[in-house]
Amino acid sequence: MGEFLEAEKLRQAAFKASSPYFTDAARADGIYRDRPRPFCLPLECAEENLFHEIRAVALTYFAQQRIKWHEGQGDKPSSHLCSSQVCCVNFLFPFALRPRALLELLRPVFPTICQVLPMEKAFANQFVSFEWIGEKNYLGEKTRSGERTRGANFTSADLAVMFEREDGLRQIVLIEWKYTESYGDTSLRFAPSGTDRTKIYAPLYNGDHCPLNRSLLPDFSDLFYEPFYQLMRQQFLAHEMEKALELGADVVSVLHIAPARNVDFRNVTSPALSSLAESAVDVWKRFVRTPDRFVSLSTEELFGHLPVDRLPELAAWWQYISQRYSWLR
Repeated sequence: MGEFLEAEKLRQAAFKASSPYFTDAARADGIYRDRPRPFCLPLECAEENLFHEIRAVALTYFAQQRIKWHEGQGDKPSSHLCSSQVCCVNFLFPFALRPRALLELLRPVFPTICQVLPMEKAFANQFVSFEWIGEKNYLGEKTRSGERTRGANFTSADLAVMFEREDGLRQIVLIEWKYTESYGDTSLRFAPSGTDRTKIYAPLYNGDHCPLNRSLLPDFSDLFYEPFYQLMRQQFLAHEMEKALELGADVVSVLHIAPARNVDFRNVTSPALSSLAESAVDVWKRFVRTPDRFVSLSTEELFGHLPVDRLPELAAWWQYISQRYSWLR
């Protein structure tokens, strides 16, 4: 367990006990891995893990799009207060129906942005899409059922946004969101079933237009350690979407967001890559052939630029976020 995660468990437990955002029933310990935990909600109160102003619409969206809640029960989100997916939804779902605010959030990262666009026909007025897997199975991933699911069993971007740029190009950004994650040095090359995962992604890696600089990599299997395994799949997904001009996009890039306070995430977990840079993200920046196709910044930096004083519609959300995830400030 990382130190940041342990600190967040204490912080979230205290927030649940003292803040006005939970019902009395939700303040009880929740069961997680067969034990009562103060940093979890009772399962019957799991929806209170979401900011109250987005709760109903987020639950409806996830249900209608058949998006899986990580460690959730049925149509409810995880009851774990340190859930990364829940954190992502709490931070970014309020922007889904507010294109002006989303534009303000993204402008410091993408200064030529001029108009945000919806990505899903069924939600024509929503400007953020969660657990995006692409319109096609670009990576050749398979499950026993053959059904593609968002948020489980297939490479999913935590969320995706699309916008027009000043130069007239359309860009999609796949966002990889991190919260309390930390990873060890266990190779994921072989699945529990015995499948050699390198064989799934080798066609993309060995292709003529691979988005990664293969000359820096000792061996393809060295990428099968988290978070490199995730970053590789995200980069492949973005590259294949761009080649296919998905949704008319001319450019598809990856934006990586993680708390600066979570130094546990910085570890270079793949032994063969430890000499390339001091952090996992810096290693990945060296691998991506086209530099603007991968951007990384901290959660604090991204939201620190947001002009909340000019967005009164976000005042209640900002108060909630600032209290619950107080490291943001």
